[in-house]
Amino acid sequence: MPTRSESTAAPEAVPATHLLVVDDIAENRIAMSALLERPGLKVLAAASGEAALELLLRQDVALALLDVQMPGMDGFELAELMRGTGRTRDVPIIFLTATSRDQVRQFRGYEAGAVDYLHKPVDPRIVRSKVAVFVELYEQRRALAQRNAQLVRALELNEMMTAVLAHDLRAPLAAVIAGADAALLAGAGSDVATRSLQTVRRGGQRMSQMISDLLDFSRIRTGQLLLSIQDHDLSEILEWVLDEVRAAHDGARIEVARHGDTRGRFDGGRMSQVLGNLIGNALIHGRQGPITVTIDGDHPELLRVEVRNIGTLPDDTRDQLFQPFRSGGVRRGSGLGLGLYIASQFVLAHGGEIEGRSDGDVTVFSFRLRRRPHG
Repeated sequence: MPTRSESTAAPEAVPATHLLVVDDIAENRIAMSALLERPGLKVLAAASGEAALELLLRQDVALALLDVQMPGMDGFELAELMRGTGRTRDVPIIFLTATSRDQVRQFRGYEAGAVDYLHKPVDPRIVRSKVAVFVELYEQRRALAQRNAQLVRALELNEMMTAVLAHDLRAPLAAVIAGADAALLAGAGSDVATRSLQTVRRGGQRMSQMISDLLDFSRIRTGQLLLSIQDHDLSEILEWVLDEVRAAHDGARIEVARHGDTRGRFDGGRMSQVLGNLIGNALIHGRQGPITVTIDGDHPELLRVEVRNIGTLPDDTRDQLFQPFRSGGVRRGSGLGLGLYIASQFVLAHGGEIEGRSDGDVTVFSFRLRRRPHG
């Protein structure tokens, strides 16, 4: 049986909220502290502007109540110094004064950054009410910041776990595909066995692509995407991609048009993924009919690529085409919905642009790159 200390986690302590009271008269500081302090709310008292600045260097506060008339640095000067420092710029300030109601001084107080201006003797109920509002806002902001930090950490851990899991799955999956290939080469012995092995091989290849997508997704999200920029011919890369696509999609009708000089400097592996993802998306989501891939190298500084297929983009998907885990067409394919997102991120990493649109009954995905990227 677990003991009580083992089975019950101690609740996380909520940090106290601090207020700053600055007044050169000790009786006023004591009275204000007695008025405002309560469980979870502590008052930091300072007798001068210089002492207040020292306290603010060590402790965040939800609100500062400043006496206007003090020897040396007065309340206005202290407020101006607080507004000029990043740590205290957003601290709300309430001025307290025993002088007569002078509009010029009040305007100066608001110009110095005050949220309110109260005259002594103050009504304790009014002070408590005003302080309670700013304390509640401060505690809400602090809770929200803590929650955001927890969410960021959870996302980082999730992405790290996804990357580790995807990486560790590659080796056993590669063994499954290699085993299926070896059995097919040796002869399965029957049509049923052959078809089963072919199914295993195709399923393994799809899983391998999903794992690669997850790894790319993780690298993009964690800022670890690296590019190997070298001289390449985009037409040659397209031919390699088409060989793989046609092997995987028997009977696919893909027409190619090339114009001008298709050479440039870019990451050949990443560009092959972009082309493969766009062509694969057209095969999955396009209706019966040819797919047209055009590489335009007529511009002296730009390379342009278009992939066209018959079919239209639904209105409700156009604004989310390049979002992760979204489908890029009318019906969902067998992947994770990362293909277009990854393609867009690779193009953007090269300093290029990418878009998807419908021209009548034709869907067009296009991107362009600078032939010689900056930097």
